Amino acid sequence: MLGTITYCREENYAVMLTEIPLHRPQTPLLDRINSPEDLRQLDESELPILAEQLREFLLYTVGKTGGHFGAGLGVVELTIALHYVYNTPDDRLVWDVGHQTYPHKILTERRESMHTMRQLDGLAGFPKRSESEYDTFGVGHSSTSLSAALGMAVAAQNEPEDQRRKMVAVIGDGAMTAGMAFEALNHIAHLNSDMLVVLNDNNMSISPNVGGLATYFSKIWASKLYTDFREGSKKVLSKIPQAWELARKTEEHVKGMVSPGTLFEELGFYYIGPIDGHDLPRLIHDLDALRKLKGPKLLHIITKKGKGFAPAEQDPVGYHALNKIEPKTSVAPVQVDNKPKKLKYQDVFGYWLCQAAEQNEKLVAITPAMCEGSGMVEFAERFPERFHDVAIAEQHSVTFAAGLACEGYKPVVAIYSTFLQRAYDQLVHDVALQNLDVTFAIDRAGLVGEDGPTHAGSFDISFLRCIPNMIIAAPSDEFECQQLLKACFEFAGPSAVRYPRGTGTGAALDQLQPTPEIGKGVVVRSGNKIAILNFGPLLDRALAVAEKLNATVCDMRWVKPIDEALIASLVQNHELLVTIEDNTIAGGAGSAVNEYCQQECFDVNVLNCGLPDYFQDHGKRDQLLNEAGLSVEKLTQNIEARLKKLNQQKNSANAASAPTAV
Repeated sequence: MLGTITYCREENYAVMLTEIPLHRPQTPLLDRINSPEDLRQLDESELPILAEQLREFLLYTVGKTGGHFGAGLGVVELTIALHYVYNTPDDRLVWDVGHQTYPHKILTERRESMHTMRQLDGLAGFPKRSESEYDTFGVGHSSTSLSAALGMAVAAQNEPEDQRRKMVAVIGDGAMTAGMAFEALNHIAHLNSDMLVVLNDNNMSISPNVGGLATYFSKIWASKLYTDFREGSKKVLSKIPQAWELARKTEEHVKGMVSPGTLFEELGFYYIGPIDGHDLPRLIHDLDALRKLKGPKLLHIITKKGKGFAPAEQDPVGYHALNKIEPKTSVAPVQVDNKPKKLKYQDVFGYWLCQAAEQNEKLVAITPAMCEGSGMVEFAERFPERFHDVAIAEQHSVTFAAGLACEGYKPVVAIYSTFLQRAYDQLVHDVALQNLDVTFAIDRAGLVGEDGPTHAGSFDISFLRCIPNMIIAAPSDEFECQQLLKACFEFAGPSAVRYPRGTGTGAALDQLQPTPEIGKGVVVRSGNKIAILNFGPLLDRALAVAEKLNATVCDMRWVKPIDEALIASLVQNHELLVTIEDNTIAGGAGSAVNEYCQQECFDVNVLNCGLPDYFQDHGKRDQLLNEAGLSVEKLTQNIEARLKKLNQQKNSANAASAPTAV
C-alpha cells in the first residue's frame, strides 16, 4: 500500500513513492491552490509540503488517464518556484516539448480537470494556447521554447506597457542538442534580450553531478553583493581596457573550474549553476536574483526524471509515460489463447532491421533520439558500430545519412512522421535532389490518438509524394511492412515506408517470400460497381465495407509509383472508385488516383476518404477515425450517399435526353 507522504523539515526528506495511488490522495494544501496567485500567497516554508502533495496528486491523475509523467515528476519543485517568483501569466513562461507540463497544468486552474487528460474534449497532453492563458506557446516538438520566448521578449520591448514583462524558457538537456536551440541562443545573445533560460539537465549529459563547491559558487554568483560588485567593477574597469580584460579572464577561469558555464558565458549569457533542481529554497533564491537582472541569463539545474517515484527513478525510459492503471479485480480463470501475438509495427521494423543487417554489412541505422520508440534496441546492442543515435537533431540525421550514401553505404533512417516534417529541406535537397540511396522507415504515420495533432503523422504522403526520385510504400499489415521495407531497401534511391503506431492485425512474418514488385498492388476481394483502393493499415475496414456493399478491394501497397495498370483495369468495370488512407485527403494517395484518372480522361467517379483538412484534437484512435469518417459505418454511409447522388444525376440526365411526346 502507498505510505502517507510526510515532509521532514529537519532532513529535507520525503517518503519515496513506490506505487501509483488508486484513490485520490489527501492534498489539503494543494486543494487551496486554484491559480498561481494563490500559490504566491503561501509562506515559502509551506512550498516543500506543496511539492510532495503535487507529486502524489500527479501520480494519481496519470494513473487514471495515462500519459507522460516521468518528466513532470522531475520538475515539480521548478514549476512551483517559477510560478512563485514570476508573475504568471503576465510574465511569460514557455515550456519546451511539453512532457513536463502536467504539474504546471495542475497549478494553473486545471487541477479538477486532470481526469480528462488526453481524452476526447478533455485537456491536451501538451501546452495548448486555446486551453489556458498560462499556456503561452503550444508545443509537442522539442527545442522551440528559446525562439518563441525571444519573439515574445522582442514584442514586449516594442510595447511601452509591456517592457517590465519577464520571459522564461524551460528547456531540457536533450532538447538542447537540436540546432534550433543553438540558433536561438546566438540570437538571444546578439539582441541582449532580457530573458531567462532554465536548462533542466536530468541526464547528466552536459555537466557532472552537483558538488558542494559548485553549489557554494552558485550562491555567490546569484547574490546581490556579487552582482552589484561585478557591475560596479565593470563600469570602473571598462575605462582601463587592459585591467578590465584581465579581470574578465580571471572571473572566467575561476568559474570555469567549478561549472560548465563557460560556453554560455562566451555566448553572452549570465550563467548560474549547476544547482540542485529539487532544492526549493535554492531555486527560489536564485530565480528571484535572476529576475532582477537585465539581459540574457541561464540557470542550469540538475533534476532527476521520475523524482519521488522509485520505479521511474530506476527506469526513466520505461516510465517516460504510463498507461491507464485499471483497478485490480478478482482473479479470473486462466484461458489459453492460441492466437498469434500481435506485434507492434516498431518491433516488426526492428526485426527486419536486424535481419537485413546480417545480410548487408553496408546497412547503417540512424535515429534522432527515438531508439526505443522505433524498435531499435536489439539492433543497437548487436550492431553498435552501425547504430547512430544523433540526439534530437532531425535535420542532421537526414544529411548525415546522405553523406553515408555518398560513400556507398545503405543508411536507414528510423523517424516518426511528425518529426520528419522538421527535416523536409534536407530530405529534398540533400537526399532526393542527389538521388541518394537512403531508406526512411516512417513510424507513427497516420493518427496517433491521445498524443494529439502535434504527434499525428497526417501529412507524410502529401509532402513526400511531390518529391522527385522518391518511392513510397504503405503496408496494410505486419507481413507486408516487412516485405515493403525489404523492397525499399533494395531500391537504389530515396525510399520511404510508412506504418502506424501500435499493433498490427496479427499477420505472421515470413522471410521466405520474394521481394514485392515496386508499384504493384493486389486485388484481395472481387465485387461489383464499387472498387475500394486501400492505402495502408485500414484494409480491414475496407474489407468490412466491401462485405456490406459487395465491392472490389485492392491493397494498393504503393503510393508512388502508383499502380496505373490496376487502376485502368478497375475503371473498365466499376462505376465508383473509393480511395481510403490515414493521411490528409489534400494531396494524399487519393489525389494521386484523381490525377491519373484525369490524365487518362477516364469516365469514372472517385470518392476520396481520409483525414479532414483541419487539425484533429486528441482522443482515442477509433474516436478520431470515426470523426474523420473512416469507421466502417461512416465509410459505408458515405459510399452509399455518393452512389445515390450518382444515380440521381444519371436519372436526371436520362430524363433530359428522352424525346418529348407530341
